[in-house]
Formats: sequence, C-alpha cells, structure tokens
Amino acid sequence: MKTHISTQLRLIPLGFCLLAAPLSAEPGVMRDVATHDQIVATLRMSQKADPMKALAESKLEDPAKNLPKDLIGQSDLISFGGYATLVPKRAILQIPKAYADRIHFAEGSQVVSWSEFLAMNKGWITTLEITRAQAEGNAPLPEETHKQLAKCTSLVVCTYKGGTISLLPLKATATPAKATSTAPTP
Repeated sequence: MKTHISTQLRLIPLGFCLLAAPLSAEPGVMRDVATHDQIVATLRMSQKADPMKALAESKLEDPAKNLPKDLIGQSDLISFGGYATLVPKRAILQIPKAYADRIHFAEGSQVVSWSEFLAMNKGWITTLEITRAQAEGNAPLPEETHKQLAKCTSLVVCTYKGGTISLLPLKATATPAKATSTAPTP
C-alpha cells in the first residue's frame, strides 16, 4: 500500500509541469480567415480558368468520337496455325514470298492479340523497334537497318514500345535554296 501512494506522490510534480507548459508558451500568430464572399469569388475565378471547361466550350471535335469507321479496312490481317491478329496498315515492312499467303484472314481462325500471336510465331516473324519520329515519317531508318532488312528472310513488323505501329513514308525535307546575289554586276 505504501509503494502505491509513493508512486502517486512522485507523479504529482510531473502533472504540474505538464499543466504549466501551455501557460508559459508564447501566444500563436493571429491570421485572417477567408470570408464566405472571398471563397465564392476565388471559386468563380478558378472556374473561369478551368481548361476542361474551355475545352468543352471550344468547337474542337472530341478525338474519341472520331474513331475509324472500318477497323478491318485500316488493318492488315496475319493468319497462321488457326490463329489470326490485326496490325495497322504499313506496319508490315517486308513480306517474303514464302509468307505472302499468311497475310489474310483464314476462315475459322481465332483472333488473338498481337503479343500472343507473336509469341506463337517467333520463328517466322521479326519485329523492328522504331522511334515515334520514324513512325511519323520525320526521321529516316538508319542505313544499317535497310541492309539488315535486305538480308532478312522473315516477315518484318514495325513496333513502338512493343506494340505494332505504322511506318509512314519519309516526309520530304525542305532543302534551303542556294542564295543568289541580286546585286548588279559592274
């Protein structure tokens, strides 16, 4: 019993210290609080600058609504072994004669994703990873790539980050005309 009371007596000074601490602290900094009218005005200003609202009000077409009408018409089909897949037009760079009969849809084929089809047919399909600039036709394929394609006996499909992509023709770059002198000759 005596130890219980002595423990309580030891805790009493600690309690006084804890109670006195907030009284000795410096007062907090006062600040203004936004009024209802200020909050409403800030909200209205942010709505005026909302880019999504501006996009909705603009007359631009929604790209999601401008989907292709005919997916099959914009794709090449590759079939083999009872499976088929779709790749975009111009994604196939090279079709050797031995594989020309596989560029169509074989009746009864099961349509699978590109990655599944490629995994099943790695023996006769080669992928060529290209950059976005090359796919857009803004950058040429390296000369070394052209040399390797000439030697390749596989079906070659362009990919970008593992997915199939079309390779647009190289855009003609504007060559600067030679400057001619218009100064009169003496």
